[in-house]
Amino acid sequence: MKYKVDVVRIRENTIQLNGWAIGRTPEAKVEFSVEDKHHKPVSFQYVATRRDDVSQIYFHETCSQEFGFDIQFDYERGEDYYLLLRCGNSRARIKYNEELIAKRASVAHKRREKIKDLMTMETVKVAFDFWKENGLKALVLKSKHKLQGIDNDYDYGEWYELTRPNEEELEAQRNHRFEYMPKLSVVIPAYRTPEKYLKEMLDSLLAQTYRKWEVCVADGSPAGKDCERVLRRYAEKDSRVKYVILGENKGISGNTNAAMDMATGDFIVLADHDDTLTPNALYEIAKAINQDPEHDVIYSDEDKLDMDGGALFEPHFKPDFNPDLLTSTNYICHLFAVNADLVREVGQFDHQYDGAQDYDFIFRCTEKARKIYHIPKVLYHWRCHQASTASNPESKLYAFEAGARAIQAHFDRLGIQTDSVEKGVDYGKYHVRFTIQGNPLVSVIIPNKDHTADLDICLKSLMEKATYRNLEFIIVENNSTEEKTFAYYEQLQKEHENVKVVTWEREFNYSAINNFGVTFARGDYLLFLNNDTEIIEPDCIQEMLGYCQREDVGAVGARLLYQDDTIQHAGVVVGFGGIAGHTFIGLHKSENSYFHRAMCAQDYSAVTAACLMTKKEVFHRAGGFSEELAVAFNDIDYCMKVRAQDKLVVYNPYALLYHYESKSRGLEDTPEKVARFNREIKIFSEKWPDILKNGDPYYNPNLTLRKSNFALRDLKKEKIGEPYPLEI
Repeated sequence: MKYKVDVVRIRENTIQLNGWAIGRTPEAKVEFSVEDKHHKPVSFQYVATRRDDVSQIYFHETCSQEFGFDIQFDYERGEDYYLLLRCGNSRARIKYNEELIAKRASVAHKRREKIKDLMTMETVKVAFDFWKENGLKALVLKSKHKLQGIDNDYDYGEWYELTRPNEEELEAQRNHRFEYMPKLSVVIPAYRTPEKYLKEMLDSLLAQTYRKWEVCVADGSPAGKDCERVLRRYAEKDSRVKYVILGENKGISGNTNAAMDMATGDFIVLADHDDTLTPNALYEIAKAINQDPEHDVIYSDEDKLDMDGGALFEPHFKPDFNPDLLTSTNYICHLFAVNADLVREVGQFDHQYDGAQDYDFIFRCTEKARKIYHIPKVLYHWRCHQASTASNPESKLYAFEAGARAIQAHFDRLGIQTDSVEKGVDYGKYHVRFTIQGNPLVSVIIPNKDHTADLDICLKSLMEKATYRNLEFIIVENNSTEEKTFAYYEQLQKEHENVKVVTWEREFNYSAINNFGVTFARGDYLLFLNNDTEIIEPDCIQEMLGYCQREDVGAVGARLLYQDDTIQHAGVVVGFGGIAGHTFIGLHKSENSYFHRAMCAQDYSAVTAACLMTKKEVFHRAGGFSEELAVAFNDIDYCMKVRAQDKLVVYNPYALLYHYESKSRGLEDTPEKVARFNREIKIFSEKWPDILKNGDPYYNPNLTLRKSNFALRDLKKEKIGEPYPLEI
C-alpha cells in the first residue's frame, strides 16, 4: 500500500484531510477509519475523488477507480486523533492534533514561500550569469546547495525567537547590580532621519534592562529637516536623552564627533540613527566590562532588520577578535563599544575616511586596546534598505575606497609594508598583498611513496608556473616499491640542482617523515606540501610568504580545491565533527560562502598541512610535528602549538591549489588503522581539552558543528563539546 496526505486543514471544530491511497493493483481496495486516543471509533465523512496523476504514475494508465479521498471529522481541542488505512495485510496509522497540524502547515508554508522567493527574474539573471562564467555543472551544484538551504532546521526569525532572553531573564537583568556600574554613552549621528526610525531607535534604548546610560544625538540635518521635535519630546520624558541641532551637515565623521563631544560616560557605544538595539544589549556590555576591566573594546553579533521593522534576517555570527579578517572586511561593525579613555588616546572619527570612518576608528581602537572582547549574541538590528551598504554595496562605492585607505593606514601604523590593497571578491571585501622582504629561500618538503605522476605534476607546477623562484625541494622518499620511482628520483636530481631526495627507512609516520625532511632544509621558511597538489595561482608562494614574514604570524594555509573546482579546504574549525574539520567542503569555488568567508584572508585555529608554510624558527620552538600523532590531527596539533607561541595561523584564499586528496596513503580501512585513528583522537583530545570544551574562538558558538557551511546550530541536538559526524 502507498498513500500520501497532501492537505490537512482545521476549520472551526473539524479536521479535513485530502490525499490518495493505492494497493498493489488498481482493483485493491483501501479502507479508512478514524479513532480517538482511546482507540474508539470516530464518525467521519468520506468522499472518493479522482486522482489521474496517481494512476498514471503508479499504474501507467488512467483508471476508473477513484484513488483520492476527502475525509472530515469533528474534533475537540487538545485531543489526539488517528487516521487508519488498511489494504489487505498492509496498515498505516497517522496521528493528528492541533500542534502537529500547525507544525506541518508551517513547515510546508515556509518551504513554499522560500521557493516562491527564489522564482524571480533577478534569480534567473544571476543564475544565467553564473552559468556563463562557471558552466552548467557548477550551476547545478549551486542550485542544489540553495535548495538544501530551504530545508534548514530553522528560519532565522524562528531561531531568534527561541534563543532571545525571555521576560523572566530580562526582569532579572533589570534587578541586577554589577559591582562596577559603568556609564555607557550611546552616540548617534542623525541626518534627515525618518521620524519612525529615530523613534524606534530611541524606544529600543528606553527598553534597555541596564539603566545607567545616556544617548547623545547630533543632528546635522538642514533647517526644516531636523528631528528636534522628536528629540525634544524624548528628552523631556527622560533626562538621559541628550541632543544637539548642528544647523549644518558636518559629514558622518563631524556629526558623530559632535555626539561624542556630549558624552560623559565611561564607554562610548556607536549606533546608527535608523537601527535598533536588543533589550539586553547594554546589559551585556556592562557584564563584559565587569568580567575584565581590561576589556577596552567590546563588540557583538548582529542581524538585519527590514524597512518596516517586521522581519529579522541575515544574522552575522562573528568570530572572536580576528585581525586578518578585519583587514579583509569590517566584520566587527555593530554593536561596538570602546573605553572612553582609549577614545581620548586614539582620537575621534577622521573625516578623511568618511564612508568608512567607523572602519578606520575600529582599527585605531583595536591597535591600542589592552583586550578585545566579543559577545557571541545578536545585540544589534541593522536596518537594511535600498540606499544602505547593507543591501546595495555599489550605492556607496566611495565607502569601500575609503575602506581600502583605512586598511593601508592601519598597516602603515604597524610598520607592515604592503604592495597593494585591492578589491576582493565583492565590494567591502579586500585583498591585501604584502611586500616580500628580500628574497628568502623557501624549503618545500614533499613526502612521497611511488605515485611519481602525481609528484611530477606537483613539482612542474611549482617550477614552471609559480612566479617565486627561490625554492628548494626536499622529497622525502617513504618506502616506495616501484623501480620507476627511483629512476624518476635520479633523473629529477640530475636535471634540477635545487631538488634533493632523502630516504625515510622506517614505517609510515607523517609527523616523523616531515620532521626528518626539515633536518635537510636550508631555508628560513618551510612549505609542507602533499605530493598530490598542483598550484593554480602563480603567485601562490608570495601570497603565503607575505603573511608568513610578519612577526605576528606563525603559519599560513591555502585554499585547496578538488579536481571538480569544489572546496576541499578553506580553513579548519576545531570542534567540527567532534575534533576538527575543514570549512565549506564541497562548495563550488565561485559560490558565495557565509559572508564570503571562504574568500577572506583570516585567522583560524588551524589549517591543513597539505599546504602549510611556517617559519623554521617557529617550527623548532614548537618541537616540529608531534610524532605520537602518526597519521591524523598532526597538522591541527602543530597549529595549536604555533598559537601557544602567541602566533597567528592565517588562511589565505588567494594561495590557490588543487588537492587530489591523499591518493598516496589510502583509507582507514583495516581494524589496525581504525584503532590508530581512535588512539590519535584520544591523544589530541587530551592535549587540547580547553578548545574542545569551550569552543573554537575563531568560530561562533551559535553556528553548527554538524556541517561545514556555517549554518545555525541545531538547538535540539547540539551542545558545545559534544562530538558529531560532520555532514558534507
